[in-house]
Amino acid sequence: MIELVIAERCTGCNACVEVCPTNVLELVAGDVPRIARQADCQTCFMCELYCRGDAIYVAPDCESPTVVDRDAILTSGLLGEFRRDHGWDEWATDPRYTNEHWRMESVFLRARDMAISEAVAKRRDGN
Repeated sequence: MIELVIAERCTGCNACVEVCPTNVLELVAGDVPRIARQADCQTCFMCELYCRGDAIYVAPDCESPTVVDRDAILTSGLLGEFRRDHGWDEWATDPRYTNEHWRMESVFLRARDMAISEAVAKRRDGN
C-alpha cells in the first residue's frame, strides 16, 4: 500500500496521479500529490514505476497501511528500487536490469478507462 510521497524528491510531473488505476492520489495546487484514498491502493506499484524522482514508497502489504519511518526509507535505498529492478525508464538500456515484464501501463490504463466509461454510462442511464 502506498505510504509516502517525499516532497523534496517530487518533480511535480503528477504522473503518479495520472496512472493510478484506483485514484488514490490527489493533485494539490502548489504542493506534491496527496495520498487521499490510501485504503483504495491496490499495491500495483504503478505510481512507483512512473515516479522519475523516486519520491514514492509503496509498502508490499496490500491489505493495510504499514507504519514506516520516513528517514529510514530515505536512507534504505528502497526508493527507486522497483523501477531499477524492472528495467524501467533510464534503466531500460542497462544490461543489469533487463526484466521489463512490468511494462503494463496499457493494461492498467485500459482498466481505468473502462471503469470510467462504465460509471459514466450508469449515470447516463440513471442506475
